[in-house]
Amino acid sequence: MLQQILRAPALKAILIQVLAFPLMLLLVYALARLGVAMSLLAVAGVQGALAAIITWRAGLARWWCAIGLLFAPALLGASQLDLPPAVFLVAFVFLLSLYWSTFRTQVPFYPSGPKVWQAVAQLIAGRPGVRLVDIGSGLGGLVLDLARRRPDGHFAGIELAPLPWLVSRLRARAGGSRARFLRGDYAALDFSAYDVVFAYLSPAVMSALWIKAEAEMLPGSMLLSYEFKIAAREPDKTIAATESGPLLYIWCF
Repeated sequence: MLQQILRAPALKAILIQVLAFPLMLLLVYALARLGVAMSLLAVAGVQGALAAIITWRAGLARWWCAIGLLFAPALLGASQLDLPPAVFLVAFVFLLSLYWSTFRTQVPFYPSGPKVWQAVAQLIAGRPGVRLVDIGSGLGGLVLDLARRRPDGHFAGIELAPLPWLVSRLRARAGGSRARFLRGDYAALDFSAYDVVFAYLSPAVMSALWIKAEAEMLPGSMLLSYEFKIAAREPDKTIAATESGPLLYIWCF
C-alpha cells in the first residue's frame, strides 16, 4: 500500500506545488526588481502556471494540469471568503467520505446510467441464477436495478468510499431489495465467486484489473467494463449502450 501511495498522482501533484513555490518566489522577486508589481491573484496565477507546466512535463494526465493551474487561485479565493472554519471542515469530511482513497486507487466517482443497466441486463438475460458483482458500485444503481429485474439472480456491489456505500445500503433496505453491498477494496474480492464482473473504474487500473480477472475468473464468466478498455486483450464484444456515450466492453473467459 505504501508503494501505491508513493506512486499516486495526488501525491505527485502536491510535490509539484511544493516545487513550483520557490520557482514562483524567484520569478516574482525578479519581476519586482524590474519594477513590475503583482497582486496576490497574479502571484497565485504564476504559481498555478508553473505547477501546470511541471505537471505536463512530468507526464501526468491532462486534468492534473488543470488542477495544478487552478489550485493556488482557488486556495486564495477560499481564504478571502471569510467563512467559518466549520464550513471547510464539513466540506472536507463530505468530500473525504465521497472520494475516500481516490488519491491511491486513482478511481474517482463515476456513476453509470439506466441505459448501461439495460445493456447489462440484456447481456445476462440467458444466465439463470446469475451471480454478478459491480466493483466500485457507487450509489448502487446498477446492482439495485438488476436485482429488481432478476429475482432469480444474486447481485452484489463493493465500494471503498463510505458515503456511496452507506447510501447504497440504505437504498437497498428502503426498497426491500435482495441486493448486497460490501464495503472494501475489490482487490480483496475473489472473482471466481461470480459469473459476471462489472467495472466502471479508470484507465489507471485496467491493467491490474485484467491481471486479477485472468487469474481468478472461471470459464464461462464475463468481465464487463464501461468506457475503459484493457490494453492486454481486445474485447470479445463491444456494445454502444448509449448513442453518443462511451462503449461497453465485454471479455469472455
